[in-house]
Amino acid sequence: MSDELKKLRAIIDALDQEMLELINRRAAHARSIGQLKNGAVYRPEREAQILRRIKEANPGPLSDETVARLFREIMSACLALEKPMAVSYLGPQGTFSEAAAVKHFGHAAHAIACSSIDEVMQKVEAGEVDYAVAPVENSTEGAVGRTLDLMLATPLKICGEVVLRVHQHLLGKSKGLKNVKRIYSHAQSFAQCHEWLNRNLPGIQRVPVASNAEAARLAGKDTGSYAIAGDMAAERYRLNILTPNIEDEPNNTTRFWILGAHDAEPSGKDKTSLVMSSKNVPGAVHQLLTPLARHGVSMSKLESRPSRTGLWEYVFFVDIEGHQREENVAKALAELGEKAAFLKILGSYPAAVV
Repeated sequence: MSDELKKLRAIIDALDQEMLELINRRAAHARSIGQLKNGAVYRPEREAQILRRIKEANPGPLSDETVARLFREIMSACLALEKPMAVSYLGPQGTFSEAAAVKHFGHAAHAIACSSIDEVMQKVEAGEVDYAVAPVENSTEGAVGRTLDLMLATPLKICGEVVLRVHQHLLGKSKGLKNVKRIYSHAQSFAQCHEWLNRNLPGIQRVPVASNAEAARLAGKDTGSYAIAGDMAAERYRLNILTPNIEDEPNNTTRFWILGAHDAEPSGKDKTSLVMSSKNVPGAVHQLLTPLARHGVSMSKLESRPSRTGLWEYVFFVDIEGHQREENVAKALAELGEKAAFLKILGSYPAAVV
């Protein structure tokens, strides 16, 4: 071993020791804060502020995404010193919903798989878990209707969001594509990879199943069956990634809401989500949007859904920029409440730290 290599390794060893001491010092202070608050308290706005600051201060060579992921795990471990958070998500294990839960809460959180979005929310409502992770929309497939419908009645608040880049991989036990007889996946994933499959595996049987994780489980049973799923499913079921990133749209992204029993405080870069319905008068929808323009509030999303209360009656899900405690947002919402037949503020929360 050369002297230069020994020198560099000695520097790394010293830095590792220094990082170990600093991480434990941080953990000790985090535990002290938890004791002052009578238990560890998750504050989404505080974590968002930390991650934004870290990314802005990052000099490299590590990417901003990598640095944010490392600090997320540190915060997750520190919060778990008092009591690991319990988080429900749409299962089974190995789904993109689980990946979103891990991305937002870290590996120290206790993630619990549920069989439906209804169950995901019910566990928080019943106090069985602390937070829920619910998919709300995909950039290519659109809104997740069941999540939106349930938000009309649930007492839960949106206190955070996760944006997850969805990479679909072709998985299998073998290491080649010669013996493939069938491909398992969720119908939505088949739709997202339709053109790739037509070009590369035409004529191969496509078998829709309940989830990508279930597809990976089935593909692990024989070498002639493959699956389309993500990294977590590949790791969970010990499958080879035969061809990575086969999605037709390279920017395919899914957005998730973090749901809990409390609101988030302002973080400096927030969103507010709400649902409303218009009165049955001419120009009613235009009147609903006027208060936002009048008070300089930007709208980033408008989604209509059947209200399920009458034929051809609709509610509108709206995302706006800013926190409901900000003066201009509060004035717009107050005016909107006077004009709308129905208005429910679903929550104000930090915009996702991508």
